[in-house]
Amino acid sequence: MAVATDTSKSSVPQALRRSGRWPSVTAVVLALLAACLLDLPFPIAGPLPPWRASFAWIALIPLIVAILRPAASGAAHFLRRSALTGYVCGIAWYALNSYWIERTMHLYGNVPVPGAIGILLLYALILGLYFALFGFLLALVRSVTRSIVPALGLAPFAWAAVELAASRVTCVPWDQFGYSQVDNLLLTRLAPFTGVYGISFVLVAVNAVLAAGFLVKPVRLRLALAAAGIAAAALLQAGTWMPVAPAKTEATAVLLQPDFSVDEDHDWPGTEWDQNIGRFLAQSSNTLTPYYTGMPSPAKTLHAAPAAPAPPISLIAWPEAPSPFEETDPRFLTAMHQLAANTHAGIIVGLPAADWATDSRGRQYVQYFNSATIFNTSGDRIGRYDKIHLVPWGEYIPFKDLFFFAHKLTRQAGNFTHGNHRSVYSLNGHRYGVFICYESIFADEVRHFADNGAEVFVNISDDGWYGDTSAPWQHLNMARMRAIENHRWLVRDTNTGVTSVIDPEGRLLTSAPRGIFTSLAVQYGFRNDVTFYTRHGDLFGYTCVIITLGVVLLLGKRRIRFQP
Repeated sequence: MAVATDTSKSSVPQALRRSGRWPSVTAVVLALLAACLLDLPFPIAGPLPPWRASFAWIALIPLIVAILRPAASGAAHFLRRSALTGYVCGIAWYALNSYWIERTMHLYGNVPVPGAIGILLLYALILGLYFALFGFLLALVRSVTRSIVPALGLAPFAWAAVELAASRVTCVPWDQFGYSQVDNLLLTRLAPFTGVYGISFVLVAVNAVLAAGFLVKPVRLRLALAAAGIAAAALLQAGTWMPVAPAKTEATAVLLQPDFSVDEDHDWPGTEWDQNIGRFLAQSSNTLTPYYTGMPSPAKTLHAAPAAPAPPISLIAWPEAPSPFEETDPRFLTAMHQLAANTHAGIIVGLPAADWATDSRGRQYVQYFNSATIFNTSGDRIGRYDKIHLVPWGEYIPFKDLFFFAHKLTRQAGNFTHGNHRSVYSLNGHRYGVFICYESIFADEVRHFADNGAEVFVNISDDGWYGDTSAPWQHLNMARMRAIENHRWLVRDTNTGVTSVIDPEGRLLTSAPRGIFTSLAVQYGFRNDVTFYTRHGDLFGYTCVIITLGVVLLLGKRRIRFQP
């Protein structure tokens, strides 16, 4: 009796068929190496040295090689193993890049160390799935086409598409790859057209070319690809040192940095109010303040004051902070009138706000907002921006009823309601767009302020929760990209630092010392041009999604031969 045999198994070595469903040790090592390299072009414990951004050009090579190398593509369960290889890299990178989550949750959320580590791990396990998706997509193309060339060609499209998914699905677009090049004045020329996704696309494309040098067989082709990749990386990285003419300045702002401790109450009872508010008003009128040129650093020269008195003050900003201010407090309103009378400046103050609302049963209740209140040059309140994109687990609890068991954690979070309007406010004849803290990482949301007519951006933030970790510097670099994408000056006022002014090229011009009570007098300008990105948003990112999905659907029509 004849027995039918499966000849497809004969083409796969026995050792590979016995390799199981999990990535090989080599693949895991390469994935972890990629995670470490990918962490280097981002701030780790302070400002990013420009030279370290060059690691972005090689960071993904180990991951791409781990997925597409012949030994992996010929193994059983190739798609599963490739996705898991990407997942290992993603988990490791998110844990390295966002290590500050553990510190923040432990020190300021009163979460025990094991619980804080668990929260960081959960964060990495969830967001690491995007790396798994990237690995799966490359492996799918490799499996169906039986060639590395189409897979390498899809890599930059797939990466940009996955980054957009992270921004839209889980709403955590933290440290997307392109942010590593925020100091690259050549590469950031793409941002006003493509947003950060175009920069990520170029980085992954060069990584793919260099990875091909490890994957193709002809030696001459390997050398040619390596030379082409190195030349492209060197040419593009040179943009970090490209000179650009100074941007025009037209106005002066004073940015108060109160340095409130985020884990203490600041009620200012009795006479403390008069003592402290007097200090705040005096500091807010001071234009002869200490500053650093560029990024703040104890190793740099701290200039005692500007060489010449600044022009009259156009804007005064007080940041998001755990302050005692309430927008209906007569003492606070009197202080605003006094400050406006002394300076003739518009004023923007970060503070919590409350409004009455009515539920579906007709019952009234109080809604709380994280807000910025705007006062005109007479000290009269002319508007209030309520933060729209709140921080989950920090300013509100998503699906709170489902997390009833975590009451010890959730009671530390705020109970804010999100705002609804990205209004633009007119002060001294110019239009300002104000956004608060975490909102600065959402490019497609911030652009609406410019599209609505804002001539300058004001970002108020409380980065005191991050302590002396990488987070304040990562947050700063993402805010800088918003200035680049929209060709707008960005005046950034923070509770503890980094208080600074950023020009439309994303250059940080002056900054205040971190962690002290001070103010920073800055020069800034106004722009009313509208960039392609301002008008159309993430069109490039969605194009990458469409191309990636199109390739997947096209390949889906072909038979995929899975190995047992």
